[in-house]
Parts: sequence; structure tokens; C-alpha cells
Amino acid sequence: MERKEIQKVYNNKINELKKHDEAYFEHDSPIISDKDYDSIKQEILDLEKKYSYLKNKNSPSRKVGYEPSSKFKKVEHDTPMLSLANGFSKENIEDFLKKIKNFLNINDSEKIVFSAEPKIDGISASLKYIDGIFKLGLSRGDGKIGEDITNNLKTIEDIPKRINMPNLPKILDVRGEVYISKSDFKKIKKNFANPRNAAGGSLRQKDYNETKKIPLKFVAYGFGVVEPKNFDKQSEYLKLLKKWGFNTNPLNKLVSTIEDIEKNHIEIERQRSSIDYDLDGLVYKVDDLKLQNRLGFVSNSPRWAIAHKFSAEKGFSIIKNIEVQVGRTGALTPVAKIEPVNIGGVVVSNATLHNEDEINRKDIRIGDTVCIQRAGDVIPQVLYVDKEKRNKNAKKFNFPNKCPSCGSKTVKEFNYNTKKKDAVTRCPDLKFNCKEILREKLKHFVSKDALNIDGFGKKIIQNFWDLNMIKYPADIFNLNFNKISSLDGWGSLSASNLEKAIKKSKKISLDKLIFSIGIRHIGQENAKTLAKYFINIKKFEELYSKEKRKKILNYLLELDGIGETQVNSLETFFSNSNNLNTVSNLSKKLNVTDFKTSKSGIFYGKTIMFTGGLSKMSRAEAKAFVEKEGGKILGTASKKLDYLVVGDSKPTTKKVEKAKQLNIKILDENSWYGLLNR
Repeated sequence: MERKEIQKVYNNKINELKKHDEAYFEHDSPIISDKDYDSIKQEILDLEKKYSYLKNKNSPSRKVGYEPSSKFKKVEHDTPMLSLANGFSKENIEDFLKKIKNFLNINDSEKIVFSAEPKIDGISASLKYIDGIFKLGLSRGDGKIGEDITNNLKTIEDIPKRINMPNLPKILDVRGEVYISKSDFKKIKKNFANPRNAAGGSLRQKDYNETKKIPLKFVAYGFGVVEPKNFDKQSEYLKLLKKWGFNTNPLNKLVSTIEDIEKNHIEIERQRSSIDYDLDGLVYKVDDLKLQNRLGFVSNSPRWAIAHKFSAEKGFSIIKNIEVQVGRTGALTPVAKIEPVNIGGVVVSNATLHNEDEINRKDIRIGDTVCIQRAGDVIPQVLYVDKEKRNKNAKKFNFPNKCPSCGSKTVKEFNYNTKKKDAVTRCPDLKFNCKEILREKLKHFVSKDALNIDGFGKKIIQNFWDLNMIKYPADIFNLNFNKISSLDGWGSLSASNLEKAIKKSKKISLDKLIFSIGIRHIGQENAKTLAKYFINIKKFEELYSKEKRKKILNYLLELDGIGETQVNSLETFFSNSNNLNTVSNLSKKLNVTDFKTSKSGIFYGKTIMFTGGLSKMSRAEAKAFVEKEGGKILGTASKKLDYLVVGDSKPTTKKVEKAKQLNIKILDENSWYGLLNR
């Protein structure tokens, strides 16, 4: 798959997921089943894992949930309610275990105990108790800010309003799931699409007396802020929850080996249909909280936990046609238009074909009967062709050699890492003016991880695009809202709300601006790395100058996580006058705030590089610790480097020699650990 094609597939998946997020989190009325949704998430994560340059603010690796409703007061969580990485197979879980052991730098033979907990499909909630009294109840919201639904939560009998127990923490934030049992749902199903829809709709009633009418239940499983924390393990906490009067899941269990994990997963999946609540998998958490603390987090999910989903659902349909879509990075993605088919209660009419190589490998033709799977894909994927049912009139699909949007000759780029051409076919967009790419960039620009303009979704972008109201990002800030209010489907109130949302979005941090521009290979993590270097917009704008840019790009190569791919992409982007005008015009419309860095910690203001393996911690953990303590990680030695930490296991001789030549302070392992314990 070529890089542009991969990016296009990826972007399409992200956009599809965003639509499902809105349906799921905001309206509690999913368009697809949970398995399909998880499948979509997983394919996005798999793509990001395989291709490090793939980043998007709307990725499940970057965001949690959906923006809180405007119906309720918005309150910031004391600690974020994060999402979980997903695993769909034994191999996924083995990989999860391996990563944990690598990060903690422990032998593969050593056992780590996990708390295995059934994953109920409901509405996540956070309950804050102060001196044993239930004071505040929040929805998950977007993970950072939730809705104040305290009064609604108080109507649930399972939630204690006051806890009178000795040694109860003064501050206790209990996390759990609000749900409706299958048996209770049967009594009210005429009014709701599914149990989750009923639970979510009830919790979002402005009148809590309406919430009272719905038989909501609550099961507790997690925690936010707890002061003082009187437990050292997740399993201990679950026992305390029961003691404090909360319901916990009777199927919770401790497991340690992959065999235990797999056996437990199979057993509970077999019981799934007889369990009186919707269940879509199991969650594994490292039981030891000290290890959890060491492992920390990646973006918006913990390293120490994973959701092990149940098996995917499949169905058969006929391909009516194959269409090619162009993504933000020029990737051409083929999508099969199929006869609508019901798979697990969801009607499917589109399925991704990924790329030209995939079509050829599976010998997929228009008119074929194909097996569709709704797992691991933003939109379902075609698994295989049932060739016994192939019609004589089935037509081979000829992948376009020209961009369907601008007519440019398509390319498959050479991948210097694999030494092969990418599978993805791309529009090179040599004039930086391909309409489909420009439009997709606008969708990226307004998305949640970029400007996050409330209510400005892809449908509105498409509408305004078709009306020639927008073409470049800066155009969004020049919209005529009087004209908008007169459009079909709009009015003065909706136009005013959009205007307010756009004005609110003008204040943006430097890292989000860099990400929102949509520079190829510059995802959220790269954007943060760049923002740490530039700090402010004035310094970032030095990239506009050809002379200054060359010097800056040479230094960026030294940063950990920034390589030739990213540097070449920055050079290509800022060498184009159209891009320079786009970014320049945009920055004039925005209030770009400086990137906030930690101004405390033992490594504040210091740059550090590692070579060789450490005996007591992994390099990944060491780097995470340095950044947490205010330091910066470099990937190559230079005069700006303060410390080179040399591990005992296979250090790179060239790096050590260069550090000596530059008179950089070199620390062996003992000196490094001594520095940590200052």
C-alpha cells in the first residue's frame, strides 16, 4: 500500500468513526453494533501501529468519548476518564503482555497478575464522594470534561448516597457503568432502540423525575482521585467497593498467564447470551497499582489495561460497484458498494477494499458475492470472495491511473524503510490544488484534535464547499453568517451558535495548530515534539524562510521521534507558496498560545539521549520519566545535548565517541540511577 493510499484509507476510517462517535456518545443511538465500532477502532490503531506517520486528532488513540452535551453544566474530571486499547485475538493479548514486560524490563518468564473484568456496554459515570457523601456525578464526556448529571445518578438505587464505613477515603472518585438489564429492557423497548440508548437517554433527561422511571443499574470497577488511597491492588479496591455498598461484577477474576486469559475469555463468551446485560468483552488491568503507575499512559489510554473483545460478526453480500475516494494526503481508497445486508443487527452497504494490491490479491470483482466482516474496520471490510457463486458477468476492477478529482497521474511512492513501493496509490497533488484533498484537509482542520469547532462537522464542510463558501482554512473565519442563516436547514440561532463556536476556536495551542495544518507525516505526537522545540508561533513562522528553514530542519533531525521522513515532509510543505499563503493567512486569524512545557522536575531545561539497554528499566520508561520531569529527549548527539546515558547492554560506540568529542557528560547506569534518586 502506498503512503498516500494508506493515509486516505486511514482518514476515511477516522471520519467514519467520528460519525459513529456522535451517534454513540451524544445520541446513545449507535448506527452500528459495538463489535463493528470496535472493529473500526482496531483497524485505525493497526494502521497507526504499522505506519508511524499516521496521526489524527479524532483517532481513538488520541481522544475519548464525545464532547459533553450543552444541556448540562460541564465539569472537568479531576483525573481523565480514559479509553482502552482493544485486542481481538490471542495474538493481540500476547503482544499486550510482551509490551508491558518490555516496558518494565522484566523477564518473559516472570508472571504479572491481571484483574479480568467483564466489559458492560453502558454509559460510563464518575461518582465523587467527600467524607462519604455523594457530591458530584459526571458522565465521561470527552474524557477530560463531563456533564454534571448528579441528580439523575442519585435516582439509581445501586449508587450509595452516603457511605458510613470506617477508614473510608476522605475523597473517593468511583468510576463505573450505568446500564439496563436485558430483562428490564424488554418492558420499555418500545421507546428505545437498545439498552444503551435507554440508559444514555435517561441519564440525559433534564428532569431527573423522568430518569426515575427507567430501571437503571450501576456497577463499579474503577477509580479517579482517592485520598488517602488505602489499597495497593485493583483486586483489593474491588473488594473495598463491595464493602462500601457498591455492586461489582461477580465474574471478576485474577489471571496471570496467556492460557488463563484465553480460557477465561472463552468461558465468559460462551455465557454471553445467558448473562442479563449487554457484554462485549473483558478488560484486563495490571493488578499491582505500583506497576500501573510505572507503566503510565500512551496518549489517551493506559499502558496497563486492554479491552479483549469478543468475536466479530460476518455476512455475505454482492458488490454492485467499486468507487475510489481521495483522502487528505492524496491516498486513493477503493470502497465496495454492496447490496445492503444485515450483520449483527446493523445494515451494511459499504465495505473497504483498502488498496489496489488487496483487490488483486483477493481477486475481487464487481458482481462478486463476498464475505463481509464488521470487526477492525471503520467501515466493514471484505474478507474473501465466494468464487463458487461468481457470475460470468463479474467485471475486473481497473484501478485508476489518474486522480478522480484533479486528473493528476497517480503514483506509488518508494518506501525507504521497506525498500519497496507502497501499496497505497496516491494523487501527488503537485500543484497543491486537488479539490478532494483540499476538502478533506478542511474536515481535518475542524476536527476535534485540531480546532475542534463545535457543530462544524463534515456534512457542513461539504455543504459550504458545494456553495463555494470555503476552500482554505482561513475562509472559515470569513464566513457570512447572515447568508448562512438563510440557507436551507439553517436559521438565525443555528448560524449564531456556529459563529460563537468558530470564534471560540480561534484560541489554539501551537501543537494543535501544527497538527491542524495537516502536514503529511506530522501527527499529534510529532506536532507536540515540534511545538516543544518552537514554543511560540513566531519561532514556528521561521519555517517560512528558506534560509532559516534549512538550519531549523537540520536541528529537528536531532529530536527523538523526528526523522528524515518528517523533515522531508516539512521541507516539501513549506517550500510550496500555496501552503505558505494558507498557513500565513490562517495564523493571522488565530490567537496561537505558546506550547506549555513543564517548568519543574529534576530534568527541567536539560536534554538527554540514551544508548544501550538499561538493566532496571526499559529505555521507553526512562524516556517517559525524563519528559515527565521536564526534560527533552534527543535522538542524535550534538552540542545541545546535556547528558548521554550509556546502558550496560550493547551501547552504540559511535554515539559514545561523538559525545566524547563534543565534551558531553556521559553517565553510566549507576550514575543515571543516582541522578534519579537525587
